[in-house]
Amino acid sequence: MARNISHNKYALLPLMVSSALASGISQAQEAQEPEDTAETPMETVVVVGVATDTEITPEELDKQQANDLSDIFRQIPSVSVGGSLGIAQKVYIRGMEDTLLNVTVDGAPQTGTLFHHIGRVSIEPELLQKVEVQAGAGEATSGAGAIGGAIRFETKDADDLLDEGEQFGAIVKGGVFSNDGQKASASVYGKITENWGLLGSFVTIEHENMEDGDGNTIYGTASDQDLAFMKLSGDVSENQKLSVSFEQRNESGELSQRPNWPAYEGQTLYPMDAERQTFVVNHQFSPSALINLETTVYHTKSEMEQNVYDRWGKYGASVESLGFDLRNTSNIGQHTITYGVEGREDEVESRYLSEPYIGISYSEEGQILSAYVQDHWQATDALLLSFGVRYDEYQLEQVTYDDETDSQGFSPNIGMSYSITDALTLTAGHATAMRGKEVGDGFTLESAVIDPDLDAETVDNTELGLEYLQDGLGLKAAIYRSTIDDVILDQLGSGTYYENIGELETEGFELSASYAWNKLSLSAAFSHSDSELNGYTVEGYEHNGLANARGDTWNLTATYAFTPKLELGWNYTLVQDLNDIEVLQRAVEIGWIDSTQTVDKPGYQVHDLYLHWEPLADDRLNVNLAIQNLLNEHYRDHSSVADYSGIDGWGIVAGLYEAGRDIRLSVDYRF
Repeated sequence: MARNISHNKYALLPLMVSSALASGISQAQEAQEPEDTAETPMETVVVVGVATDTEITPEELDKQQANDLSDIFRQIPSVSVGGSLGIAQKVYIRGMEDTLLNVTVDGAPQTGTLFHHIGRVSIEPELLQKVEVQAGAGEATSGAGAIGGAIRFETKDADDLLDEGEQFGAIVKGGVFSNDGQKASASVYGKITENWGLLGSFVTIEHENMEDGDGNTIYGTASDQDLAFMKLSGDVSENQKLSVSFEQRNESGELSQRPNWPAYEGQTLYPMDAERQTFVVNHQFSPSALINLETTVYHTKSEMEQNVYDRWGKYGASVESLGFDLRNTSNIGQHTITYGVEGREDEVESRYLSEPYIGISYSEEGQILSAYVQDHWQATDALLLSFGVRYDEYQLEQVTYDDETDSQGFSPNIGMSYSITDALTLTAGHATAMRGKEVGDGFTLESAVIDPDLDAETVDNTELGLEYLQDGLGLKAAIYRSTIDDVILDQLGSGTYYENIGELETEGFELSASYAWNKLSLSAAFSHSDSELNGYTVEGYEHNGLANARGDTWNLTATYAFTPKLELGWNYTLVQDLNDIEVLQRAVEIGWIDSTQTVDKPGYQVHDLYLHWEPLADDRLNVNLAIQNLLNEHYRDHSSVADYSGIDGWGIVAGLYEAGRDIRLSVDYRF
């Protein structure tokens, strides 16, 4: 049996070091008369890929009544979400699955895979203060394994909700969805001392089976979700901040054995329960321009149980991560230099929970240790240069089978941002990144084997962008190319055998425009991306855990503020056909089928509306009406598994259809 990594004491060392440094430096500064002890603001410039980085605000999520990952990223063409059921949703950036991304919640990475037929990222939109999306491999500070990009979720604290002069407050919120469910939440927050605030939130959601755009029931999509969240935050001293948060998320339902594939009327459904616990400590110490120390210590545990009672009974898996990130930023002349170390231990375990197999379990353990440095150099008023490097060391031990693999390497990057005029900026960047083998899929640990000659994955990502912003008009254009060599994948028909299978090449371009005039705001975006593995278009069934192809995507958004208290918004998404995708190359290679086949991904267009109203003189009462899929489009998202039902022998392989029209009404009141 694997050891319980939650008892590993070394992960608390960075917080102890940070506190000791803070205490020691504070005492030293008190012993002398400093010239300037004011806190130095930290820059958050991102150079590599700046033209395609995106930030999502809580106001946007509230107005759209976001309930899941699909709602969060609905208006970002380069980000897509497959699977209409929350527990089954997978996130893709430019076609690359979230397994290739560094996804964090308040700095805590969301790691490991419980089951390849469900997603590995779960978050409640109501908790979010900010969402940052970095498309493609970027700077050294992006985190370990970010060969496809990064998504950073930041949660709210009491100060984010308190108005100036307020000491305590509360928000109660209730909502109903016509397709088909209800949601309720309550948050209490306030100052427990002059410098410390506490936030507590509880959210509950009940979903019945949804209907698709043709009015057909999408069986196996009923679920219940409950979430509890607490966050203590405040000022330890004039230049020190500390926050401690805990999140408990539970989801359960009667689902298909493979939740990201459809269940049909009369088909057996199986009880499934999933939960995640995340504990995060964030400490900041900023006494001077040279010392802006940030420390993150975290512990996350995700678990899932499925009761396949007519086959092997109850089966479960868990992924546990414990780690830290210790970084400092120094402002020296025209240079802003960020440097640090991070480490993480992951443990994945699967186990039988029913007789006659009860007590049988399998486990893997992985470790990642990293060091990094990134410099932003304002070389001239017009030219900002960025360059950096990180070193990562990966170790993986298959505890059950007494096998192991390891890898290490450097990941350099360079980028620039040049202001051609006050309104026009040119960006360019090139980044390389490596990723070794991390812990595997919990539900397949029983048969997992690793190629003894396995190499780490390496990616080269190059981007060129142009941005114009003046007088309310914003224009962006970016072109990119990413190549991942020595892709690690468990292929069809190989048992569970992780090996290097070739090269994943992704290239494309993105265009966007926005204009704000008086009460009207308009935006448009277009994304084109081609992803090929060894020359073949990727598909979410055969390349599960790696990538999925998507047609050209258009997005149009318009908002109009009739008054400061009444706003109407419209969003239009068009995804174009992606036909004649050649599939089952691997099945031909191993003799399962005589020749390759083709599948189609039909295009679709979806209209969404929202109306935001504040009926009182202040902002205490908010009424939101949202209509998702206004015209009741019947479609399967391109980021779900394609429909293989027309291929003899593959009839059960398909992704879930998306929900049809959903009218959402919510009311929240602040006390």
